Amino acid sequence: MSDISLSQQIKSKALELGFDACGISKIETLNTEKPHIEEWLRNNFHGEMTYMARNMEKRLDPSKLVEGSQSVISVLLNYFPQRQLHPESHYKISKYALGIDYHYVIKDRLKVLMSFIEEKIPGTIMRAFTDSAPILDKRWAQKAGLGWIGKNTLLLNKKLGSYFFIGEIVVGLDLQNDSPLEKSYCGNCTKCLDACPTGALSNEYKMDATKCIAYLNIESKKDIPEELKPKLNNWIFGCDICQDVCPWNSKAKTSTEPLLKISDSLALMKKQDWETLEKPTFKKLFKSSPVERSGYNRLKMLIDICEKNK
Repeated sequence: MSDISLSQQIKSKALELGFDACGISKIETLNTEKPHIEEWLRNNFHGEMTYMARNMEKRLDPSKLVEGSQSVISVLLNYFPQRQLHPESHYKISKYALGIDYHYVIKDRLKVLMSFIEEKIPGTIMRAFTDSAPILDKRWAQKAGLGWIGKNTLLLNKKLGSYFFIGEIVVGLDLQNDSPLEKSYCGNCTKCLDACPTGALSNEYKMDATKCIAYLNIESKKDIPEELKPKLNNWIFGCDICQDVCPWNSKAKTSTEPLLKISDSLALMKKQDWETLEKPTFKKLFKSSPVERSGYNRLKMLIDICEKNK
């Protein structure tokens, strides 16, 4: 079997499994990324995410993470919801967190894809990841031709916009790689920068995570700075502002993945329901969802902050 034929079969199988796009890139050291990451770290834009400063060699070269690996198979899974929170919800949750935790959904499918590869080439070295290892997933997806890095630092795809998850299999096969998408199609647009209420996107292609609403209400364990509390705009988990205003998302297609659909009970939540939310209801609403990891107390604290700073 030729490398090209196997590569085509892998991509076809990925689409058959429900992924919306699949591309392949050859592993090489991302030397051009190193100075950008080091500058980002020096500016302390990573905040409490200290893990970002570790494993630099693995971050720049997946063959240091998976010994013997030669290629990265990148996949995208659309999560743009058919149905969102109630218009009277008042409080906002990022679209990616309305259904089941994406780690479960993507990992399960990547395992099936790995089994497919194992059947074709027994004994193949490979590991699957989705936001779970020191891998520059957006950059590898860009190298696989799946999009470009936008001014909001997210991967953008002409057909899917940016409402998708990224997963990858680092594999010990010299597969036929796709052409990287070197050009940015953001043009002169600055809507994402202009819309960010906290100044996290004060510069094109640079994100100060310590000011990002999603960092403040998910990643940070510290108290939210007083000057930023009025700028949360009722986001109690994550933030979609820079995606919502992006022209490439204006015609986003809805996801057909049932596991990512919002439940009826969550879709019907209104302002008063959030403000009187009790722990048993929280557990039912967010079982196996990203919000579950954040916890009831954290969510209630953010609801209180948003209510006091409306």
